[in-house]
Amino acid sequence: MKKTVIKGTGRYLPSRLVTNEDLAQWMDTTNEWILQRTGIEQRYWIPEEGGVGVSDLGFEASKITMGRAGWEPEEIDLIIFATLSPDLFFPGSGCLLAHKLGLTSTPALDIRQQCTGFLYGMATADAYIRSSLAKRVLLVGAEVHSTGLDISTKGRDVAVIFGDGAAAVCLERMETDVKAGVLASCLHADGSLAESLMTFAPASRENPRLDEKMLQEGKHFPTMDGRSIFKNAVRRLPEVGINQAFARALDLPESKVYNNIQRYGNTTAASIPLALDEAIEKGLVGAGSTVMFLGLGAGVTWGAVLYRFAA
Repeated sequence: MKKTVIKGTGRYLPSRLVTNEDLAQWMDTTNEWILQRTGIEQRYWIPEEGGVGVSDLGFEASKITMGRAGWEPEEIDLIIFATLSPDLFFPGSGCLLAHKLGLTSTPALDIRQQCTGFLYGMATADAYIRSSLAKRVLLVGAEVHSTGLDISTKGRDVAVIFGDGAAAVCLERMETDVKAGVLASCLHADGSLAESLMTFAPASRENPRLDEKMLQEGKHFPTMDGRSIFKNAVRRLPEVGINQAFARALDLPESKVYNNIQRYGNTTAASIPLALDEAIEKGLVGAGSTVMFLGLGAGVTWGAVLYRFAA
């Protein structure tokens, strides 16, 4: 039976460390205010002068991942790149990553599912592998949020949350009857809640897509209805799995839930693979472990993937 298994993981963070104390110099906030509302202590951002895109971060993460998996670039059958912050409006960052890897014809698919990008990407990769359309899939989640944030008191509710970073996994087909690899996945979306977390511009439904008025109104910065998002997370996530908010209610010990948002902030599509790579590195998961990945993000989208490491 065809199974989708993880052959390697890797992560890459830009070198610029931004603490809550740093943010307090740029906006009316404090370390205590941020910690109380988000639990975040620090995050990593690309250099202030810019010049680094998500494909650059994804490239560095991919090199680490592929090295651990023993893959060469030409052995990749498909690249899936999950991001809400592409290098360019178009083309997709997956194509840019393929070029950085020296590839000239390998298909690349971009996924814009925000915090559930890794889940949608893993489910898609699993479908390709199980149907024999691909044997090896490189799945990348990467974000550069910092260049799109309103770093002022007006934008602090959103700005303090997000970080930059990338992580990647090498997914490969394995023929086995052992209960391992991707065991199940479920994905959902509800577009009626789209405006609860969004960046309005540039918008193709507007002509022009971005003008001076939009800039003055900050339409190019992300906005969030935090209460609505939290309310839906509490309501939706129990339908597909667990996270820290439900661990106590389900009598799960803290050792069963891994969190690293306090050090990286919300890196959206990179959040889950970043946590996975760290958990493997720390020996928290490995041979014989069963892991549930779950998330909820803008769209609104939510879902989960159940995965078991072969013993």
